[in-house]
Amino acid sequence: MRRSFALALLACAPLAAAQNLAQVFQDARGYDAQFGAARYALQAGLERVPQGRALLLPSLHLTANTTRANTESESKNPAAQPSFERDIDSHGYALTFTQPLYRRQNWLQVDQAEFQAKQAEAQFGQAGQDLILRTAQAYFDVLAAQDTLALVRAQKVAISEQLAQAKRNFEVGTATITDTHEAQARFDLAAAQEISALNDVDARHRALQQLTGKEYAALKPLRPDVKLAPPNPADMQSWVDLAEKQSYAVLVQEAGTEIAALEAKRNRAGHAPTLDFVASHGYTSRSASELSTTGSEITTNSISLQFALPLYQGGAISSREREAAFNMEKSRQDLENARRGAALATRQSYLAVINGIAQVGALEQALVSSQSALESNRLGYEVGVRINIDVLNAQQQVFSTRRDLAVARYNTITNFLRLKAAAGGLREEDLEEVNRALQP
Repeated sequence: MRRSFALALLACAPLAAAQNLAQVFQDARGYDAQFGAARYALQAGLERVPQGRALLLPSLHLTANTTRANTESESKNPAAQPSFERDIDSHGYALTFTQPLYRRQNWLQVDQAEFQAKQAEAQFGQAGQDLILRTAQAYFDVLAAQDTLALVRAQKVAISEQLAQAKRNFEVGTATITDTHEAQARFDLAAAQEISALNDVDARHRALQQLTGKEYAALKPLRPDVKLAPPNPADMQSWVDLAEKQSYAVLVQEAGTEIAALEAKRNRAGHAPTLDFVASHGYTSRSASELSTTGSEITTNSISLQFALPLYQGGAISSREREAAFNMEKSRQDLENARRGAALATRQSYLAVINGIAQVGALEQALVSSQSALESNRLGYEVGVRINIDVLNAQQQVFSTRRDLAVARYNTITNFLRLKAAAGGLREEDLEEVNRALQP
């Protein structure tokens, strides 16, 4: 009962305190863990670029060591070689500078890093579109649940009035008990539907709260006079062409295909020689040795060109080359599948928008007709040419049409956002455009 009362207060909250879709989206953008993970994944992916470039830059390594050893030597011929025990301390360091001069694999890996960064950016763009869609869907799910609850309650009030009238008519003898029983059955059904609608409102609010981390006293509904415009351009094939070129799913897979192609080249380059310039400086100090009691200090400086040519590694290089070639072909098939999937999703969303607009228009006309039918049935019931069940059925038709019209509007708007997402063009500005269709 407390929850029902609280939800009733939510439904009756003034629009001045209501939040709009743009405000809810900003809350979701800062709270949603899925989008937060995508943001960090982007930052991690961008780090591939400096990692790749580092393969072409020089490297400098410093190593150091210190050792203390105890040596005991027991001679079998003391006259020729006396026995001794000696503590030996040594320490030193080495500084090595290496500059790759020719490493084809490293150059290819730099190119791979660039495409990996592009892939991360595309994945983040896709996550942004997904957040917009999830926010809009959760927002309109709450509105649809609230509309259903309001309509069920209005229907319940109308049925209660019809029930009271049936009872009065029965008492004066102008109607049968059947009318009262029919109205009572409809009233009980409406009461059960009200409980279900309350639960649905609660569930939809919880889903939105999980996305944004906030509870909202009220959400701004759509304007009742809102007009839904068809997609622009009005040609389905234009949307499909856009999706096959700039859909984020396609862009992600295009980058993956380039990465796989470069990986195949990189593995083929495993047979190529490498050439490095190496310079080193070393220092070693020893207090003594096994053969001498005097210490020494040694400083070493060197520069060199190091050439390496892999000749045979048990067939591992050739195997990795074949593996990369197969992965490249797989990636090409994945790209083709992504293009086909984007085209299919675009066609489905386009048809859903077109059919949704037509359905909204038909339901608007049906609502006018249903309202006229209800008025006619009420008048007929008063003059005795209609029975109570006719009025109840007409009332049910009016409320069902109102609910279906509201849901059709919400679905058409979300399908339009899905169409933009399928074509890779969904932006926050599109959400602002939807936000302008809400009540001020």
